[in-house]
Amino acid sequence: MSKIVERTLDFLELFAEEKRPLSLSDISRLLKIPASSCHDVLQTLQDRGYIYELAPRAGYYPTRRLLDLSRMIADHDPIALRADILLRAMRDSLDESVLLAKVTGLDATYLLTFEPSHPLRFRANVGDRVRSLYATSGGKAILSVLSERDLGSCLKSLTLKPLTKNTITSKAGLRDDIEAGRRRGWFLNQEESQDGVMTLSSVFAWNELNYVVTIAGPVSRIRPRLDWMAGLLVDACSRLEMRREVA
Repeated sequence: MSKIVERTLDFLELFAEEKRPLSLSDISRLLKIPASSCHDVLQTLQDRGYIYELAPRAGYYPTRRLLDLSRMIADHDPIALRADILLRAMRDSLDESVLLAKVTGLDATYLLTFEPSHPLRFRANVGDRVRSLYATSGGKAILSVLSERDLGSCLKSLTLKPLTKNTITSKAGLRDDIEAGRRRGWFLNQEESQDGVMTLSSVFAWNELNYVVTIAGPVSRIRPRLDWMAGLLVDACSRLEMRREVA
């Protein structure tokens, strides 16, 4: 990644983390980079209207320019436009976390996340990545779209470290689990990546690219409704994929 791009993103994320005006020395100290380097980025952001100075020596803070740009971008996101209403409605019906991730190779990045009303919930942020290929339902969904040759090659290279007592650590067992998911149309994580958390995922294709939809929550709430949730999940992915034909 370009150092200047990375540093600019560090600046913006720092303001989000600190939630307060920051001086040049604050930014330099918190990011552990020279003040001269901070000044260059800060000056450019200020010149472009993304940051303003509250008063001399009172610190800097982001303007709403970034928010306005983000809204314009989000309002025209082709995937969000297709999936937002459907997945939001599914979250409302289930009252559990519902997430959409875009698959790129052996990785997937969350594009949409809808949280439930419960204080005890599974949380992921837009921009986060699916945590594990072998111990999450999303990871298994990613593996499921590989050709048999690529899947075999990937399994050969994976090290299946136990994340919980339920993690599948046998490559033959993982392949069997993926095959079972392919047959039923959805993939399951039964406390394999995190104690107390259960997730189920399904995959759909749009414009020749793959996307994963995941439902996640505590085992106590997911397990009794698993079959119903799986039906809604598969139906949602089928509807999202069908829309590709009429777009």
